[in-house]
Amino acid sequence: MHVAVIDDDPLITIALRTILEADPDVSVCASGGSGEDAVRIFRALRPDILLMDIRMKGMDGLAAAEQILRADPSAKILLLTTFLDDEYIVRAIRAGARGYLLKQDYASIVPALKAVVSGQTVFGKDISDKIPELINKKPEAGLGDLPLSDREKAVIALVADGLSNHEIAE
Repeated sequence: MHVAVIDDDPLITIALRTILEADPDVSVCASGGSGEDAVRIFRALRPDILLMDIRMKGMDGLAAAEQILRADPSAKILLLTTFLDDEYIVRAIRAGARGYLLKQDYASIVPALKAVVSGQTVFGKDISDKIPELINKKPEAGLGDLPLSDREKAVIALVADGLSNHEIAE
């Protein structure tokens, strides 16, 4: 399987290449350090799988995954990060990423790549433990979610700031 590795830390990229290429079934066909690199590499090489960090300067891994998957929903992207952030997990799932692993779990990377290439979706244990909570989490409502006029929203904002009704100009 041909894998492209995208991480803004060159030492991590080298370590990942070493780990991946220790397996005879894996070949690292390219590497990059940004989301822009990921998009360019994917378009040019069409690797079997894109192993990508989330937090990077410029276009981050989630934005790159979203862009790649909009253009090619069959792309196989496995996100690799040090962050167990709810928003990242939800965005990754919504975008169509095939997996989400924590970098600290190096032993699971090659098996996860093989699972994703075979058509499975893979989440590390810490992530899969959070998914039921994220599914059942109720979204927080804000004023923007209510069918109110701009004037009504302004009045609510003033009342929330503690002003009385006769201080509000007509």
